[in-house]
Amino acid sequence: MGKEAIEPRIINVKELFDEKTLRIPEYQRPYKWTINHVNQLLDDIIHHREKSAYRLGTIVFFRKNEEELHIVDGQQRTITLLLIALAIYEDQSNLNDQLDIAKIEKLKSVLFQQLQFSNRISQRNIKKNYQNINQRIVEFDAELVQFFYQKCELVKVVLTDISEAFQFFDAQNARGKDLDPHDLLKAFHLREMSDSTTESARNQIVNDWQQQPIKDLKLIFEKYLFRIRRWSTVSSARAFTKQEVGVFKGVSAGIHEQYPYAHLSRIGHFYVDAYNKDYHRDIDKKQMPYPFQIDQIIINGKRFFEMIAYYMAMLQQLKKLKDLPELSKSAQQILETLDTYAAKDRTGDRYIRNLFDCCVLYYWDRFGTVDLSKAIEKYFIWAYSIRITYHSVQLATIDNHAIEYPYIFETIKNAIHPRDAFNIDLPVINKNELKGNKKKIKKILELFKQLKYYHEV
Repeated sequence: MGKEAIEPRIINVKELFDEKTLRIPEYQRPYKWTINHVNQLLDDIIHHREKSAYRLGTIVFFRKNEEELHIVDGQQRTITLLLIALAIYEDQSNLNDQLDIAKIEKLKSVLFQQLQFSNRISQRNIKKNYQNINQRIVEFDAELVQFFYQKCELVKVVLTDISEAFQFFDAQNARGKDLDPHDLLKAFHLREMSDSTTESARNQIVNDWQQQPIKDLKLIFEKYLFRIRRWSTVSSARAFTKQEVGVFKGVSAGIHEQYPYAHLSRIGHFYVDAYNKDYHRDIDKKQMPYPFQIDQIIINGKRFFEMIAYYMAMLQQLKKLKDLPELSKSAQQILETLDTYAAKDRTGDRYIRNLFDCCVLYYWDRFGTVDLSKAIEKYFIWAYSIRITYHSVQLATIDNHAIEYPYIFETIKNAIHPRDAFNIDLPVINKNELKGNKKKIKKILELFKQLKYYHEV
């Protein structure tokens, strides 16, 4: 890349929209931010208003000529920031009087008049999001407007070579490549730690995080924690993208919001820290781990990183579950069969195994090994009934199965006692319902017969 491309600089929102040559080129995709994305941005701005600065991300530009500076990457965020600036400019409420008294001049961008969109998707989303922003401007005062103009910052990168610009654009947008969601979460939770931890502590967390193989981080988020958290609320969980990172954001460990529902989480957070730092630990050498639960309220910051490490270790233990002496012979046989049957590596079979593993992990996380054998038997029948009654199994198949009756994940979430988690209605399958190659599922069928959930009458 050219020299300018490797020398990014920090600009604030005012500087961004003071740029008279800013343009959004025709090759950009439609504006697709939802109200949820807009509200998250507004909430972040309001939440961080006491900070000396708040970084909003990176915008990459291509300098076409002296009259045109094209946005290559970051248009969704830029348009949303522009809508916020426009709502402030057009506001005629008490905020307008506050700005006059504080002698804060409203930001007026040439883009207010110049920016036009022919795409209907963009038009619809801009209209809807602007209406939402306009309704929330009542939450702004003069101090927050000043923070938005001057302290909300972006990293500005300018490319001067057209081929590099399109190469970057193709890589980030045309192929639909998203930033890795786990990297966005890392940045968010490190930022949440900035006021409560030392730089060395944050560096240690980064080092520990980077020691984890990327494929393992993607696996724990996409195929386990994300799916379980979503399925437990009877919600679809087919793909974990940067649009769903909110699933892993929660409450601050500090006292920012005094929500009653979060009190118990904070008590646990501070108590565990106090216990482990007490001088008695120098005598008894004991440490208390934080009592994580997959579906718990996320505590932002260091607890998030501890939680991910905790479940990555638990996932490794799950792979050795069949060696637990507490398991019945039937449960051990099920796990052994799932590890060895002939068709276990087919795409559909891997989907079903993930569904089954998510069930077992969720139950184990909630109740430990109490009645785990019964749970394994029930969840095996529930999950693998798909294998013997469907010709083909896709990701959509298991996703739908997870959020339909008998609502297994929601049942586990609401269970008070182990029996509540596997006290579910499972139909007995007959010969006429079998689909696909019976030879490849022979061992699965034998287990169904053994557990009396299949008959040939």
